[in-house]
Amino acid sequence: MKKETHIRYEYFKDRSALNGMEQQLLDKAREARAKAYAPYSNFLVGCAVLLEDGEIHTGSNQENAAFPSGLCAERTAIFWISANFPDVRVKKIFVVGGPRISQEAHPPIPPCGGCRQSLMEYETKQQENIELYFASMNDEVYKVDAIKDLLPFYFDGTFL
Repeated sequence: MKKETHIRYEYFKDRSALNGMEQQLLDKAREARAKAYAPYSNFLVGCAVLLEDGEIHTGSNQENAAFPSGLCAERTAIFWISANFPDVRVKKIFVVGGPRISQEAHPPIPPCGGCRQSLMEYETKQQENIELYFASMNDEVYKVDAIKDLLPFYFDGTFL
């Protein structure tokens, strides 16, 4: 029996379609992006995470000359949150990324495979979907209702 998987997403041409909290998260992700340490790739990524208690926490990518010792923005944020607030659920995640300096518009940047898998771990742990938004520097935004929508054939603890 073949199972078909379709990625369900929404696309917003600009931030005006976002509600107030979503716009705030987009701004926080952009602020976090400005704090990225990316001297090797010059590719800056910021992430803002909304917790169920209304708190917002951020992360940015952190590179290291000893590749692959660096870490993506999504994982710096989610690992810090899990270490400090292990029982608080994640509601929404915003990611904004792109080259440090560019003369051309870039599309919204989705999380890499490692980040998708790491985010999936926390969605599975909390047994509740996490909305994920990823945006371009000119505020184009994609939204998926759950991490599993970006990683339909995910690996989790049920396989162990």
